Amino acid sequence: MQGTTGPLLELDHLRVTFGDTVAVNDVTLAIERGERVALVGESGSGKSVTALSILRLLNDAEVSGAIRLNGEDLLAKSEREMRGLRGSAIAMIFQEPMSALNPLYTVGEQIAETIVIHDGVPAKEARKRAVALLARTGVAEPGKRVNSYPHQLSGGQRQRAMIAMALACRPRLLLADEPTTALDVTIRAQIVELLLELQRDEAEKRGMAVLLITHDLNLVRHFAQRVAVMERGVLVESGTVEQVFNSPQHPYTQRLLQSRPERTVVPVLPISPVLLEARDVSVEFKTKLPGLSGWFRSGRFRAVADATVSVRQGETLGIVGESGSGKSTLAMALLGLQRTAHGAIEFQGRALASYRGHEQTVLRSNMQVVFQDPFSSLSPRQTIERIVGEGLALHRPQMDATARREKVISVLREVGLDRTVLYRYPHEFSGGQRQRIAIARALVLEPRILILDEPTSALDVSIQQQVLKLLAGLQRKYNLGFVFISHDLAVIGAMAHRVAVMQNGMIVESGEVEQIFATPAHPYTRKLLQAALVD
Repeated sequence: MQGTTGPLLELDHLRVTFGDTVAVNDVTLAIERGERVALVGESGSGKSVTALSILRLLNDAEVSGAIRLNGEDLLAKSEREMRGLRGSAIAMIFQEPMSALNPLYTVGEQIAETIVIHDGVPAKEARKRAVALLARTGVAEPGKRVNSYPHQLSGGQRQRAMIAMALACRPRLLLADEPTTALDVTIRAQIVELLLELQRDEAEKRGMAVLLITHDLNLVRHFAQRVAVMERGVLVESGTVEQVFNSPQHPYTQRLLQSRPERTVVPVLPISPVLLEARDVSVEFKTKLPGLSGWFRSGRFRAVADATVSVRQGETLGIVGESGSGKSTLAMALLGLQRTAHGAIEFQGRALASYRGHEQTVLRSNMQVVFQDPFSSLSPRQTIERIVGEGLALHRPQMDATARREKVISVLREVGLDRTVLYRYPHEFSGGQRQRIAIARALVLEPRILILDEPTSALDVSIQQQVLKLLAGLQRKYNLGFVFISHDLAVIGAMAHRVAVMQNGMIVESGEVEQIFATPAHPYTRKLLQAALVD
């Protein structure tokens, strides 16, 4: 590819169809060398399909129009030619790193493989570059993490490894599909600065451009130069960030910009009972420590240290902190799914360990969880009706099939999905739609406590607002207690009554949300608030 004039990337009347379904319709877009363009829109609007069509990674799809990189039509190239371009000329940061990374290889091996294949350097040199890339993307102890498998990393660490892999060969075009979704605010700020730095460096040499796909409008404002808005597969508006944000022309763009988390928290009554309480809870994991002559000795890693939290009826406890701070581990301990080293956890005044047999089944129905990654938490072999209704079949055996289906349809409708999804499978939905299905699965049993581990991280702003309003409404209606884990401080500010800030497994500060956000006492809390990309 020797072209040096004209746009780096051109989409010319791009149309993508899956059978009778039109996913992308007549999209025309150009990206100049060194330019940063954001593609925004609701889940299912065609953003990710557009990006995947550039890489020719769509299965069972008919793609028409033209996709030109440096003036050469990618749709006319052979699969062998495309393999030579993927990872070198064009790289992609995928939205869900757990499904994009190979579970059988360490992250270092996967990053180094890209370097060896495209740059032709020896494996030893490629490994050194992999360690440097992990360090540059904010991974702690990169020399150690380079030997870790994907399942041994937190969600944020996996996303950073994915970013390192995409940047390994300094591509001319970087497609970033929700690159900061799983990242806490401090690492998100680092990644934004890293992408800006790399993009500026490459702009001087090769003109690297970035197509950013995101639902985070604050990220768009801070990162992009131009923005294109998609609705139902159609490009409805485009322009500079200043033009679109300050004077949006299309009603859909106006609605997106108005969709921000609104605080609708209802004060908790002083007489409200405590539903869930943890006192001085610690969680430890065995680990190997280097010893003499290459031998290893057993050690202990304390993931959670002496954590004390409580959740009252109708209350939301927000838990914030960087990736690896112990938030999700604490949540699993509260659910009784993670063994504790010491401390006590009680549900309605009774120790979790004392529940046995049928009582434990009832306890499970009263404590539900929505996981961070909806793709890995939903069975790919089951229909949506079976996934959402599975809990009813176990915990409500008195309900017949018709009653279960009507209950499933009702809860799906509450999260913005209709009955037409019943017989479809998870892979047929966008990331945001899968997260709504996961929320419906947890809500269908009407639990007393709902633990939400980054429940809106995969959602665009308008759907996020709908889900937050839904959760707030359900909390008021049923007096639910929420444990809300999030790296999005705006979401915590909108949803939580109290907040606990975690760092290195310890709760360093806790209290009422308004007080903590207005006058944080701990330096780490101040660092989190300063790193948040706010207007």
